[in-house]
Amino acid sequence: MNAKQVLEIFAEQGIIDQQQLEDMVQEVNQTGKSVAQVMVDYQVCDENQFYQMIADALGAEFVNLEGYEPPLDVLRLMPAGLAILHKALPIGREGNTIQLALADPLNQQTAEELRFALDKEIQVIVAPVWQIEDLIKRCYGTDAASMDEILKELGGGVEYGADGGGIDLKALEAEANATPIIRYVDLILYQAIQDRASDIHFEPFENEFKIRYRVDGALYEMAPPPRHLAMPVISRVKVMSNLNIAERRLPQDGRIQKIIAGRPVDLRVSTLPTQFGESVVLRVLDRSVVNLNLEALGMPPSIYNYLLHTIEKPNGIFIVTGPTGSGKTTTLYAALNKINTIDSKVLTAEDPVEYELEGIIQVPVNENIGLTFARVLRAFLRQDPDRIMVGETRDLETAQIAIQASLTGHLVFTTLHTNDSPGAVTRLIDMGVEPFLISASLEGVLGQRLIRKICPNCSTAYEPTESVLAQLGLSPHEIGDKSFYYGRGCDVCNNTGYKARKGLYELLNITDPLREMINQRAPSVVLKQKAIELGMTTLRQDGLRCIYDGETTIEEVLKYT
Repeated sequence: MNAKQVLEIFAEQGIIDQQQLEDMVQEVNQTGKSVAQVMVDYQVCDENQFYQMIADALGAEFVNLEGYEPPLDVLRLMPAGLAILHKALPIGREGNTIQLALADPLNQQTAEELRFALDKEIQVIVAPVWQIEDLIKRCYGTDAASMDEILKELGGGVEYGADGGGIDLKALEAEANATPIIRYVDLILYQAIQDRASDIHFEPFENEFKIRYRVDGALYEMAPPPRHLAMPVISRVKVMSNLNIAERRLPQDGRIQKIIAGRPVDLRVSTLPTQFGESVVLRVLDRSVVNLNLEALGMPPSIYNYLLHTIEKPNGIFIVTGPTGSGKTTTLYAALNKINTIDSKVLTAEDPVEYELEGIIQVPVNENIGLTFARVLRAFLRQDPDRIMVGETRDLETAQIAIQASLTGHLVFTTLHTNDSPGAVTRLIDMGVEPFLISASLEGVLGQRLIRKICPNCSTAYEPTESVLAQLGLSPHEIGDKSFYYGRGCDVCNNTGYKARKGLYELLNITDPLREMINQRAPSVVLKQKAIELGMTTLRQDGLRCIYDGETTIEEVLKYT
C-alpha cells in the first residue's frame, strides 16, 4: 500500500488530522523516508507504537524482533528465494499455520501468494521493516546465494533450437510454469528492481544467454544463466504478460502488473525475433521510484518559476525536447500533476500510458487500428478540455491540430526529439508548419538531459588535467579554486561511483525578438545565439554548474552535452 493509504488508517482513528496527512504524504514523496520515520519525525508516535497501531488495524499481533533468532526448523519452511522476494520471515509454526513477519503486512496479495506457494495457512505478524530485512539477510544470505540455489535446482535441461522448430509446446509451457523457473524469473525481477533498474534485457546468443539491466542510464550484466534456460525463461516472461508463446517469428508487446519487493510495479514487455531466439526487453514503470512532483525534479529556480508561470497560462504550446530516456515524460507528468485541480479538465494522448494519474483522462494511442495522435487530438477538442498533453509530435497533421488547439484557447504540452531547445522550432518548420503559426502559439521550449550524480558515500575531490578542461572549453585560469569530484566506487553504488540521476535544463523562452526571427525562418544556430544573448543558459552551462556544485563529473557532462 502507498503512504497515503497507510496514513488514512491513522486519520480514521483520529490520530492525525487531514492537514497532517497531506503534509506527511508530501514529506514521504519528497524525501523518500518511510511512513514510520515521518510519523516519528512529526512526534505523532515512536516506531513501536506505529507498528502496534498497524497491527491493531489488521487485527494481527505486533512482535519486536530485536535480538530474536528464528529456529532452524522454522526457517527451513521457507525457501531463500521466496523469503528474499516477498520480504517474508517465518518466525513460528502451529500445526499447518506458519507465522510470517511481512515487510508489507497490509498487502493481502503477498500473503495469498505465499499461502499458495507453501501450501500452508498464513498468520501475518507485524514487525519493524528494518528488523525483518536484517534477519532475512542474516538467515537466508544474499540474492546471489538464492540465485545459485535455484540454478542448482534447475540443473541440466533441454537445449531448444533458435528457430523453435520441432518444439513440444505443452512441454515448454509446463517448464515455463515449473516452480524453479517461476522463482528464478521472479528473483531476476526482484534483484533488478532493488537496484532501481529502468529496463531488463533477456538476450539469447549462439552459445550464451545474457541478462542485463539498465540503472541510471548505464547497462550492467547479471551472472549469465546456462544457455538451455533461454527458452523456458523467455516463455515464462511471455506467459506472465499474456503473450502467445507459440509465436516466435513476429515481435509482440505486452504488459505485466506485479507486486515486487512489496510494491506494485508495471512492466512493459517487448519481444523481438532474432537469429538465436527471442530477445525480450522489460521496461520498468515503478511509481514509487519516480517522483512526479515538480519540486523534486531539481530544476534551477529560474526555470522552475518560469514553468510554474507557463503551466497556468490559458493557451499556447509548451514543448519539452531531448533524446529518448531524457525524462521528458516525467517533466510533463510533474507539470500536469501541478495543474490537476478540480476546476481544470486535463486530457493526455500517450503511446503508451506510462503512469496512471488520478483525475486526468489518459488515452493510449493505437496506430494499428488507426487511433493516431492526430485522431485522438481531434476528438479531444470536442471533449471541452482546458489542458491537453500530446505524448509526441511526430508529423505535420499532429503539429497543425496542436497549434490549432492552442490558438482556440487550450494549453497544449508536447515533446519533440531534438538535440537542443532552439532545434524544436526548426524541426516544426521542417515538418511543414508555417513559421507565423509557430511564433503565434509557442510559449517556450525546455531542452533536457539526464546525467548521473556522484555517489555521496564515495565522492572524492581531485585535480582535473588541462586536456580534460580543454574539452569543456575551460582553462586552469578560468576555474580558479573551484573543486572537482568523482565517485571512487563503494558498496552503496555497486562500485560504479554514481547513484541516482538529475536533470540538465535549457529553457528557450519565446520573446518578441525571437518571434520575429522565427517568422523570418532563421536557422537554429542563429536562434540559439540570440537566445544566449537574451540570457538563456545552455545545457553545457547548466552541466558546468552541476560540476562546480560537486553533483556530477566532467565525463558525464561531456557525454550528454
